[in-house]
Amino acid sequence: MKGRKPSGAGRSDPNLILDNLPVPVLEIDASNGICFANSAAEEFFATSRHQLCQSNLGDLVPQDHPLFLLVEHVRRDGGSVTEHELIFSSPRFHKEGITVQGADMPETPAAIVLTFHDSSTARTLDRQLAFRSAARSVSGMAAMLAHEVRNPLSGIKGAAQILENAVAEQDKELASLICAEVDRIDALVERMGMFGEAPTDFRSVNIHRVLEHVKLLAGQGFASDIRIIERYDPSLPPVWGNRDQLVQVLLNLVKNAAEAIRETDKPGEITLSTSYKPGIRLALPGTSQWRHLPLVVTVRDTGPGISDTIRPHLFEPFLSTKMSGSGLGLALVGKIMDDHGGVIEVDSRPGRTEISLYLPIVSEPLDPA
Repeated sequence: MKGRKPSGAGRSDPNLILDNLPVPVLEIDASNGICFANSAAEEFFATSRHQLCQSNLGDLVPQDHPLFLLVEHVRRDGGSVTEHELIFSSPRFHKEGITVQGADMPETPAAIVLTFHDSSTARTLDRQLAFRSAARSVSGMAAMLAHEVRNPLSGIKGAAQILENAVAEQDKELASLICAEVDRIDALVERMGMFGEAPTDFRSVNIHRVLEHVKLLAGQGFASDIRIIERYDPSLPPVWGNRDQLVQVLLNLVKNAAEAIRETDKPGEITLSTSYKPGIRLALPGTSQWRHLPLVVTVRDTGPGISDTIRPHLFEPFLSTKMSGSGLGLALVGKIMDDHGGVIEVDSRPGRTEISLYLPIVSEPLDPA
């Protein structure tokens, strides 16, 4: 007769379970010293587990951080307390939009478990859907303008040129002004025409050659006075995309970075980097399949940063912080990225702005849900 298994036989070690969770977990004692950290916490705080477990919460965040109020609340009232939209920043890491949940441990008096949930990726995807909708609206407007506006513009300019040769000398300036304004409107309509739904030729693209081309153009032109640093992962596979459109996207981002640096009236630098991050997946609309976006291209500048009011609307059409801007440059970036099935992520604070493009690779298989 077989004996029964002893109680707890076959159970996994609780610390091993916590260590395999993708959510950062910390356990703190009565003096806010860290006595446990899982693997995800190491990555989140960019600090080894050994260092974390020799640290205090005050080593990770300033003393006036809302995290301490959460801890105090849990110690006083027990149970579970949640805080949303917290910011964690240090020279090694910067995280925004973090939800922290704290819970007491009745079996260990004064000990508290903290979990950290990053909702920034979900918000990025939500904004991406908004950019997609806005870009599609501009597409329809571009088609209408091309048909309804450009033809009359040609007639207006032709009439103005005739008048310029027929009117008195003091009126020629007005005729020239009409021609110049017609050219400006025609250029705007042409730029909007880029939002059209023409078929795109996608193929295997070496993203590093694209970046080298962009650096060469920028260095010979609008960013000739700014240092451009390259930090590439040479082992990356090719991107599945359109080379000319990717050049256009990155030129636009580098140009904006250069203009931002000049606003500071200080020397600055632009960093172009590539990396492989297998974490982001997008569901393909209308299918049960997923698209991986593991290849990341980042443009970082040392400019003044993007204001919190502008950042959520950065890629919407007709939004510009420049006196002479049309607000179509970044909207076009958003549309091209959408056409490539990619995602844009923006991380900005005073002294540093980082725009990351998440792109599909050539060899990626489509995984079933």
